[in-house]
Amino acid sequence: MHILMIAPEPFFEPRGTPFSELHRIRALISLGHTVDLVTYPFGSDVEMPGLRIRRCLRPPFVSRVRIGPSWAKVPLDALLSLSALRLALTRKYDAIHSHEEGGAIGIVLAALLRKPHLYDMHSSLPQQITNFGYGRAKGLAALFGWIERLMIKRSRVVIVICEDLEDTVKAMNLPVPTVLIENAAGSGAAPSAGSGQAVRQALGISETTPVVLYTGTFEAYQGLDLLFDAMRVVAAAKPDARLVMVGGEPAQVQAARKAVEDRGLTSTVAFTGQRPADEVPAYLDAATALVSPRASGTNTPLKIYQYLRSGRPIVATRLRTHTQVLNDDVAILTPATPEGLAEGLLRALSDPETAAIGERARVLADTKYSEQAFVEKTRRAYEVLFQ
Repeated sequence: MHILMIAPEPFFEPRGTPFSELHRIRALISLGHTVDLVTYPFGSDVEMPGLRIRRCLRPPFVSRVRIGPSWAKVPLDALLSLSALRLALTRKYDAIHSHEEGGAIGIVLAALLRKPHLYDMHSSLPQQITNFGYGRAKGLAALFGWIERLMIKRSRVVIVICEDLEDTVKAMNLPVPTVLIENAAGSGAAPSAGSGQAVRQALGISETTPVVLYTGTFEAYQGLDLLFDAMRVVAAAKPDARLVMVGGEPAQVQAARKAVEDRGLTSTVAFTGQRPADEVPAYLDAATALVSPRASGTNTPLKIYQYLRSGRPIVATRLRTHTQVLNDDVAILTPATPEGLAEGLLRALSDPETAAIGERARVLADTKYSEQAFVEKTRRAYEVLFQ
């Protein structure tokens, strides 16, 4: 099949949805399909047989687009629509595959071309409006809820990346099938044993120092204040423990440094800023324990799947964002409180038996969340699309 894919994100940038899009494309190409990707004018080009990237024009005064909803997306999506329309009218496609709000463009083109539409749902749009601070805009969440329902209704199949999104779609009582494809393939490689030594040396951390590692964005919903509060408790009980923070925009890292300084943790916490994806496995190998302190949201963090593959004990808050993938056999799940998270971290750093938890996590990743499983679920979605 020749697929027109619409991705309203900077592609490629090392963050959640672009990672998912990249690996969805790889799966489709491995299944014998070809993809024309229409995307924003930002990001790095990806060379892949069977993939052609077409970028929309850049609006004046827009040089980047941040994670989540933003007003910059309004002109970008308008220009993205024009680019997608031009391709749709000049090339022959067998299907339209849209990500996020690109589904609004996709359902129109699918109707125009009389081709099936697949909606790749990475999040609930009205929930994004709330999570990123636009909840006070009267009626905005309701508008995006209506758009989301329309995109789903006009699709032949919907891919969802977690159980919570599957429940969201099913609650609409629409005759549209869903296929659950977790973002495991897009989360990054497993670490190589010994690769973390260079990371520890670069950070001035000895081989015996217990290290807690966080990777990911520094957005508010990630719960970093909760993590820093928990580290105050950890540092008091285990002064040699260190927290390494990988990720964050420069301004976010500066704000996080100030938060750490205010808590008296300057010597306890190290910030690396954003690192290339191929460096992250070495940081995982350098860690004693991994942490995901989310305090809100329901989507499973992309990093959880790479955490599972690392074989290190994972400490995460006992919220649906985590528990739809993690359980007490493969992770240390804690209350979303500083004291609860600190207790879990101290256990991961001090109890030798937590190594077995990490090993069970690795086995889970190698079976349920393998690359082969990802490709097979993608195959299933396209079988449903053309039924």
